[in-house]
Amino acid sequence: MKLVTVAGPPSSGKTSVILRVAEGLLREGLRLGVVKFDCLASDDEKRYAKAGIPVKTGLAGGLCPDHFFVANIEAALAWGKQENLDLLISESAGLCNRCSPHLQPVRAVCVVDNLSGVHTPGKIGPMLKNADVVVITKGDIVSQAEREVFAFRVRQVNPKAAVLPLNGLTGQGSLLLQRHFTSAPALTTLDGEKLRFSMPAALCYYCLGETRIGKDCQIGNVKTMDFA
Repeated sequence: MKLVTVAGPPSSGKTSVILRVAEGLLREGLRLGVVKFDCLASDDEKRYAKAGIPVKTGLAGGLCPDHFFVANIEAALAWGKQENLDLLISESAGLCNRCSPHLQPVRAVCVVDNLSGVHTPGKIGPMLKNADVVVITKGDIVSQAEREVFAFRVRQVNPKAAVLPLNGLTGQGSLLLQRHFTSAPALTTLDGEKLRFSMPAALCYYCLGETRIGKDCQIGNVKTMDFA
C-alpha cells in the first residue's frame, strides 16, 4: 500500500485538492482512503463519504496535532491495509505554519493558496520546505503576475519540489498531481521510520494544562523575548 501526506495552512484547499485527485484515481480503479487529522471539529468526512471514499477522522483536541498525528499514523496505516486500500492519504490539521507532518519514506504534498499573499511561502516552515510537491490553489482569483510571483517565492523556499497549480473547483491541473500520488513508494510499516523535521518543541506547564500567568508558572521549555 502507498501513503501520501497532505499538509497546508487552514482553508488552503487541501480537501478539495484531494477530492479532485481522487476522482481520477477512482476512475483508474484504485481503491483509496483518507485519514483526516484535525483539531477541534471537522465535517470533511461527509465530503469524502459522498465521493465513496472510506474515511477516518481523528481530533487532537488540546494536543499538538503533530504529536497526535505521529501517535496515530501507524494505526492509520494498519487500517488502510485492513480496508485493502491501494493508496492511503493523510490530511493534516492545518493548524499553523510550523507543523511538520511529513515522513522520510512517504510522498509529501503541501497545499498553499495564492490568496494568502506573496510573502506567505517564506513564513511557512517544514510542511512546505520539506515537501516533495507543492500545490498552489485559487490561481483563478488573482492576476497572472501574482501567480508567477507566488510560484517564484515557493521555489525560493523549496527549490527541489515540483510546483503545480491546481483549481479545486474545476479540477484543472489534477492529472499531474495524480501521477505524483500513484508514483509514491509502497510501504509495509512505519515502525522505526522518522519525521523529515522535528515537531514543535515541548514540554512546559502550559502544555500540561496550566492557565495562570506569571514567572512561577513558566517552567519547562520556555522561550522569552528581550524587551530591554
